[in-house]
Amino acid sequence: MVISMYAPNVKVIDVGRKPLDDYVFDAIISFREGVNDIIIKGRGDGISRAVDLYWRLKDRLGDSIELVNVEIGSERFKGRKRSYIAIHVRRRY
Repeated sequence: MVISMYAPNVKVIDVGRKPLDDYVFDAIISFREGVNDIIIKGRGDGISRAVDLYWRLKDRLGDSIELVNVEIGSERFKGRKRSYIAIHVRRRY
C-alpha cells in the first residue's frame, strides 16, 4: 500500500505527541466533511499511539467505521529507517 497513491478522498493522520483526543476529533470532523477513508499512521514510538487511536475511534463511532487494512513495515523518514504502522479505516454508510 502506497499512502500517496490514494484517492483525494483519503486523509492521512500522522500520530505524534498531541493528545489522542485531538486526533479523534480530527478524524470525526474529517468523516463529517465527506472523507470516506482515513489512514492512521504511526512511526517508531507512535506505533502504539496509532493503535490506541484506532481503538478510541472504534469505541466512539462503533459500527459506523470498518477496519480495511493494517500495514506494518519500515521506511526512510528524515534520513533514518523507521518502523511504521498504517491502519486504514473506512466510514460505513
